[in-house]
Amino acid sequence: MTDAMIDLSDDPSRIDGDRVHGWLTTSYWTPGIARDRVAKQIAGSHCLGAYHPQHGQVGFARVISDRASFAWIADVWVDEAVRGQGIGRRLVRWFLDHPDYATVRRFALVTADAHGVYAGLGFHAPLKPERYMERLSAEFADLLAARVEPA
Repeated sequence: MTDAMIDLSDDPSRIDGDRVHGWLTTSYWTPGIARDRVAKQIAGSHCLGAYHPQHGQVGFARVISDRASFAWIADVWVDEAVRGQGIGRRLVRWFLDHPDYATVRRFALVTADAHGVYAGLGFHAPLKPERYMERLSAEFADLLAARVEPA
């Protein structure tokens, strides 16, 4: 499989929810996530799939945004069989270049292991990290506290 064969589409009817759930349930950021929660995330986001003509969906990413000033990129996933071909970068670039996000002043994301991928697209550590705050659910805080992040 080569990247040239991969088609990107934000047609919601093409998203394979079961496949996306399977990927996310094995990720370090949402291990064991419930299928109904993934469905709710998909329904409330602008989703993008990467598709191979013979193998179906091989990638996924989503954005949560007001489409004016702020956008959060989440759940970027590329199937292991096609990793290393730039598909993840293409998924993110698609959102960065999309006309619906032309006025967005801040794209944000969180990663434990793909800093190089995102740096190549202009992402960097927050310029003023002391201004950033978050509020985690007790369940998620416990999950993060118990997980050993990848090196």
